[in-house]
Amino acid sequence: MNDWPDRRTGDRSERYGRGSASPQPEGARAMPHIQRRPNPQRPPTPPQRPQVPPQSQGYDDRYQDGGYANSPEPGYDSGYNTGQVYGSGGGGSDRRGGGGRRGGGDGGYVQGRPAPDWRRRIKLGALTLVVVVLAVSISTYFWADSKLKREVDLSKVIERPESGDGTNYLIVGSDSREGMSAEEKKRLRTGSAEGKRTDSMMILHDGSNGPTLISLPRDSNVEIPSFVGSESGKTFQGTGRQVKLNAAYAEDGPELLVRTVEFNTGLRIDHYVEIGFGGFAKIVDAIGGVELDIPKAFKDKKSGADFQAGKQTLNGEQSLAFVRTRYAFAGSDLDRTKNQQKFLAALASQTATPGTIINPFKLYPTMGAGLDTLIVDKDMSLWALGNMFFAMKGVTGGDGTSMNMPISGSVGGNLVWDKAKVKQLVEQLNNDEKVTVKGN
Repeated sequence: MNDWPDRRTGDRSERYGRGSASPQPEGARAMPHIQRRPNPQRPPTPPQRPQVPPQSQGYDDRYQDGGYANSPEPGYDSGYNTGQVYGSGGGGSDRRGGGGRRGGGDGGYVQGRPAPDWRRRIKLGALTLVVVVLAVSISTYFWADSKLKREVDLSKVIERPESGDGTNYLIVGSDSREGMSAEEKKRLRTGSAEGKRTDSMMILHDGSNGPTLISLPRDSNVEIPSFVGSESGKTFQGTGRQVKLNAAYAEDGPELLVRTVEFNTGLRIDHYVEIGFGGFAKIVDAIGGVELDIPKAFKDKKSGADFQAGKQTLNGEQSLAFVRTRYAFAGSDLDRTKNQQKFLAALASQTATPGTIINPFKLYPTMGAGLDTLIVDKDMSLWALGNMFFAMKGVTGGDGTSMNMPISGSVGGNLVWDKAKVKQLVEQLNNDEKVTVKGN
């Protein structure tokens, strides 16, 4: 009996399996537009699940050279579609044409996608970090360099001594109130005097035998030599005038002060650094205060000092009072210079720490507070300024030395330097030798 639907004739063996790699005949296709007549003599055949041909390389291996395997002729395509979905195996290709698909027994790994090159990523990350650090460092350098006030022209200083080994800095603390408000002057007890005068003077020698810090008492008795006015350019001949050292600064500023120090010591000054009251206090506050061990309690109404003995952290206002106090000590200015050396060494030591240098929230305020008020010579570089700072820190180290200028007595209330010791001290500094001279 003919099982084919109406209007359909032919040999089923020629129809089934054409274009299929399977030797078994495929199930009949669903053709809703063709009606089947029921065959009462043949029970209905249950639907069969199409067989999926084996796949091993992620492609349909029935198709070879443009045609199907077992097809009557090469390149022949019957156009017959069994409705089967290929590529569902572990190695089958997806519709995107990629090398693999997600899933299977490989833990979700996408086959055909290359593994991450971590070595390359680490190199790129390191290179990016280096570029960022360099960019920040360079921008910080130019920012800081632009804030330096290079106002002192040492080329105006005449008859200068020969240079020795090492570098000599003249560090001056002035009583300048520039930039301070009336409230700040009252709080810091600086007064409201116009102009500025030297409140402290030190020579810092940085050499191969360790740094040496020498305080020059402001009441030191010195001779004012011949000099050229820093503003007028006029030459003033020396007359042998004996004055206090701080009078030289008051008379013609930093240039005459440098000229006077060089004339009375024979030591050439390479760089000049000056800071005022306001800047000093701001630097201390920017780093969060300076810890200091005060051996003996003291009080001074003029400076506002009121300290108990023992370790304590001084803020900007207290620090300024500490370094300015002299009337509370028996040694007056000599004792004050010792306190100044002690404080500056502690300030440098506690500022040059990783916690300050690495932390931009402390570094930039500290640099800003200091650079805004520093006055330096025209040849001062940030490198030289940094060397001075770290040399100051090294004063308290095992190789560092701090002392007052050797004193032999006094005249008219002024302190007289010991000329023999001063000469020996200068020779040791010029030759960059270990300092053995003792000061007061």
